[in-house]
Amino acid sequence: MEYQYRTLSNGIKIIHKAKKGMVSHCGLMVETGSRDESEEENGLAHMIEHLIFKGTRKRKTWHILSRIENVGGELNAYTTKEETVIYASFLSPYYERTLELFADVTFHSVFPEKEVEKEKEVIIDEINSYNDAPAELIYDDFEALIFDGHPLGRNILGSAEKVKSFFREDIVQFLKSRYSTRNMVIASVGDIDFDKLVKLVEKYFENVSASENQTTRTPFQHYHPSKKRLKKESYLAHLMLGGLAYSRLDKKKPAMMLLNNLLGGSAMNSRLNMGIREKYGFAYEIESYYQPYSDTGVFSVYLGTDQKQINRGIELIKKELNLLKKKRTGILQFDRAQKQFLGQMAISYEVPVNEMLGMARSHLYRPSVNSFEQNISIIKNITSDDLQEVANEIFNVNQLSQLIYESK
Repeated sequence: MEYQYRTLSNGIKIIHKAKKGMVSHCGLMVETGSRDESEEENGLAHMIEHLIFKGTRKRKTWHILSRIENVGGELNAYTTKEETVIYASFLSPYYERTLELFADVTFHSVFPEKEVEKEKEVIIDEINSYNDAPAELIYDDFEALIFDGHPLGRNILGSAEKVKSFFREDIVQFLKSRYSTRNMVIASVGDIDFDKLVKLVEKYFENVSASENQTTRTPFQHYHPSKKRLKKESYLAHLMLGGLAYSRLDKKKPAMMLLNNLLGGSAMNSRLNMGIREKYGFAYEIESYYQPYSDTGVFSVYLGTDQKQINRGIELIKKELNLLKKKRTGILQFDRAQKQFLGQMAISYEVPVNEMLGMARSHLYRPSVNSFEQNISIIKNITSDDLQEVANEIFNVNQLSQLIYESK
């Protein structure tokens, strides 16, 4: 069996893949992100991700940050709209050190007021830096347009005003009401016997009381296509064009992933890159994206170009979308697209920390996780008819929203 599973009595799930080697990877993922905040709490989940490293009942900041780094490892964390994650890469003998630290910062952080005030300034700098990067900011602004008024549309970082308003008691209350042992996964890829891993997890996590509180997520409904133009201090104009797509658990997700990769994935020979950037030479950058969430998803195309080329760019993007709807992908092109996507999957799996994080996310939402071989089989079983069906469901140009950053 490629993946091994166990669930503690308090609900914390474990998933492990044995992998021989000097370096191992482990993470703790919590099914709580920015969409689980109220409007007044926007930015709080991300702030907690920063502050869990700022002191526990028995450690100061320096001791937390040095615990893994002192033995040559790397400690990190991030927040998404649906998850908060702590993870580390370390030499394989240091599993216990890593798991003990994860338990300490997750369940015993004290959030000193002095550190809270200090970290506010760091996060505000992060927000300001992000606002200075229109090619990145436009993705969040586009989802705010798509999910108008819904928690999924809120920026993960929050606003400077909101961040300034948070205090220690807000953090403590958010953790009590949103974090639950029932929505936590510990994932591992590394050189350790599974029974030994389970014993270590039990040693540091079994004594945590089971928490039944589960955040109820409001599904997004009533999508209405919108168009918006904003003035930005930027030489380039930036465009986002897209709409709703399939959720994380939808059976058509794999076909959507393959179609997105064919249309505008990371490869330089994508249809958008060849048909717009290479053919006409006016797109500095053009890519398509598919972001699935637990109950919905977003498909979008990003274009960065000269202001004068925006309208022409929109026409050409819509032309490519309509071609995929009307004309089934040819045998040779489909075969190349399939092989390319399978190769990209294989390369990603060769980075164990990526696999570990993918395992954790999948196990949050599913009782078991597909093996690499199972995922390959799923992609190989997709047909060109499947791609055309997905294109006709998702690429309805009358249902696409549009956001443009115009240069001032």
